This record gives sequence, C-alpha cells and structure tokens, in this order.
Amino acid sequence: MRLGLAANRLHHQAEDAALFSWLRACESGIRELQLGLHAVGRTYDAIQAAGMLHAYSGMRRYPYGREGGLMKLVAEVVGLEEDERRLDGAIYFIDPVDPSSIFPEALALKRQCVIHGKPFLSTVASARDWVEVERLHRGLVPDVGAQRFYALESQTLALIAHDALKPAMLEFAERNFALLSRFARRVGTGTTGQKLNEMAWSKGWPADRPWVDRYQSGPLGGDAQIADLVLERRCQRVIFFEDPHVARQHEADIQLLERAVTTATHETVCMTTPQVAQRWCDAALLRSK
Repeated sequence: MRLGLAANRLHHQAEDAALFSWLRACESGIRELQLGLHAVGRTYDAIQAAGMLHAYSGMRRYPYGREGGLMKLVAEVVGLEEDERRLDGAIYFIDPVDPSSIFPEALALKRQCVIHGKPFLSTVASARDWVEVERLHRGLVPDVGAQRFYALESQTLALIAHDALKPAMLEFAERNFALLSRFARRVGTGTTGQKLNEMAWSKGWPADRPWVDRYQSGPLGGDAQIADLVLERRCQRVIFFEDPHVARQHEADIQLLERAVTTATHETVCMTTPQVAQRWCDAALLRSK
C-alpha cells in the first residue's frame, strides 16, 4: 500500500508536532505494513532531520509544494500508468489557519480521494486509526495503544451525508447497526438524522428514544452545531459522506466543520467515504473477536 504524505508547517516545526506524534505512535505499524510513503519535500526533509523512520526503504521524496509536489500526489491518487505511482490514499496534516490548506491542489487532493473512495486522513487521530485498521485486516495482533479508538461505549459519533449520499448512509447504518449502536451517543443533521431514526425504529430500537440526536439541517447550521461538539472534544468520530460533484450552497458551514475536525487533530477521526467507513467497521468487528 502507498499513501501520499504532507504536513503544513505547524505540524512539523516542533518535537511534539502532529507529524512526529503520528510517526512515534505508528512507526512499528508502518514497518509491519511495509507502507509506502510518498512525501512532499518539506515533510520528507523534516522526517529525515528528526531521525525518524531511520533506514526505512518505503519513503519517497517529492518536490516542495511550491514546485508541484502536492499536485503530483493528486495525480497519483487518480492513478498514473506507472504502477509504482498509484496511491491508495493520502495523509495531509492540515493547519486550519494556514492559507496553503485551501490552495487548489490541497482541495483537489481531498476531492479526488473522495471520488475514488480512498482515505483522506487530515488528523493525527484519523491517520493513527487507519494504520490500526489496516493492521487488523492483515491479521496482526491489536495494538494496545490504539484501544481508545474502539472504546465506543464512551464516545459520540456524528453521521452526516449530503443529499445524493443519504441512501448510502442509510444502507451503511443499517448494515452496521449493531456496531454503531454501541456508541454512547449518535448525532446527525436534519433530514439524515430523521431517516436514520426511522430506520432504527424499524429495527426495534425503542420508539420513545431517538437513535440519533438531531441537530439543524446543514444549510440551517447543523454542521456548525456539530463542529462545536468536535471543538469541545465531545464528538470523537465523524462519518461524513460527501458528494464532490455538486456545488454546495452552505460551503462555508461544511468548511467550518472540516476546520473543527483538523483543530482537534489528536482527538477526532473523520471518514468521508462509504468504502473507508465500512473498512473501519469491519476492522472493529475483527478487533472485538
């Protein structure tokens, strides 16, 4: 497997920066998985300067962002003729107040990951969780350091879907109903939340209790309400099925939620496609056996 790797300057400037926190937690998993990391220049240089992933042959250096490094990763997510230049997803540790995080190539990297059903991992928690998911699918012994990602009974899950993806969200939630019901609380925006409640009631969930606590619809501020939960560290996992093919009238609200997730980089896992979310559910079941 190969992932693109980039980090905004904030996330590799200090010893406890996000990039290094992730590498310290996941170096053994990276080596076990023999994960290929196609790293943009400054990110690669920071890893080398810190003496991390020493003598690891899976690293590949790309140009600096200003020289097209991130653009190359976008093309590799889509897929190029050379097999060694096809990426299975991307890790991009985003500083939400760094202007480069909204440059076209940064937005395109996420969009193409979503379009092609590949993971786009923008927080330390998401990238840490993804490594454990892949370890579990390889049949490796669960990492005790990743236990917090599976303590569902003490966590809140947000379930959000754009209009075209609402049927996919309902199908996903119904298929994984028992697992998702283990969360201490589930929250959602307007219509999605109502449809999820109706599905849960049809499956025998108590009719006097909502399965999902509903917030406002996205255009009326629901994304902002859930962003506040994330910022207060009261929502640990966000499953957000995004439709990358339509213009969104409440784009600012969606970006606000995305920025909140990256602000809580060590605490919040975010998954943006049905494929990635289902792979996590399957791994959670493997871990519970």
